[in-house]
Amino acid sequence: MDSSASVLLSSPSKLENHQETNSHIQKGGIAPFIDSSYLQKQSHVPTGFIWPESHLVAALEELNEPLVDLEGFFKGDAVATEHAAKLIRASCLSHGFFQVTNHGVDPNLLKLADDHMDHFFKLPVEEKAKVKRVPGSPWGYSGSHADRFSTNLPWKETLSFGFQANGTDTVVADFFKSKLGEDFEQTGLGVDRMHYREFFEDAHSIMRCNFYPTCQEPSLTLGTGPHCDPTSLTILNQDQVGGLDVFVNKKWHSVRPIQGALVINIGDTFSVVKPPEDLLRKEQETRKYPDFTWSDLLRFTQYHYRADEATLQNFTNWFLSESNATN
Repeated sequence: MDSSASVLLSSPSKLENHQETNSHIQKGGIAPFIDSSYLQKQSHVPTGFIWPESHLVAALEELNEPLVDLEGFFKGDAVATEHAAKLIRASCLSHGFFQVTNHGVDPNLLKLADDHMDHFFKLPVEEKAKVKRVPGSPWGYSGSHADRFSTNLPWKETLSFGFQANGTDTVVADFFKSKLGEDFEQTGLGVDRMHYREFFEDAHSIMRCNFYPTCQEPSLTLGTGPHCDPTSLTILNQDQVGGLDVFVNKKWHSVRPIQGALVINIGDTFSVVKPPEDLLRKEQETRKYPDFTWSDLLRFTQYHYRADEATLQNFTNWFLSESNATN
């Protein structure tokens, strides 16, 4: 299949705040920290947040992605597991999106995560700035990415932090405690490393919390612009407001929130995972993408390119030119 379907979070709601897990506009540009308290006071969308009309296209129909029940899989039911695998395979060959129920994630844990996230984003901006993202790193707090860009700014705040499956259990808690103090130690919700398969045993995970504040002119801006996730796999806990759109068959489709379900989609990195050499020989396939590491892709998106729906192909071109220059 081609790289994963393009994704965006559509226009922010005019009536309510939206989340998935004091700044000023200054003369000559946008201040480094634009938080929700500033955005919600705006009667008109500032120029830097207005997106081109070509991107402001509403989804007119739902995606109808598979809803996969994992209960039989966890109980060792071979028939149910085969059925779930067929649904996931069909999705991955088409657009890479599906939703899962009976996934084993405690709803109380998800609610606790939402509560911690809500508490963080309601902090004064000077408190959130203590954990601000530093150049070249995907971790930390960012208000509308105004520290990196000046146009097509997303109407949101983000908080991102990392977790390594074979790292220490306290790494997330230590991150929050060191940056924000003892009161935030519980914000680091632990992850059971046994959920990771052998292939990802050395992988780094990214936890990203997005908050989309109320907007008075939602038809002019986007919470998140069109893009393909650069990671291997995205697991999204969508709230009930909705707004997630997927570009499939040359038009946008909405992903309807389902209570208790998690949205899963494969990303660019997963679509270029190196297959076994024996399989390549048997199928006589020519590989579409070169070998690269996650750090290579991260460097590209942090220093050279703003992630969009064409990230993978542009990264490939850049990576090959860099490799040829060093050889």
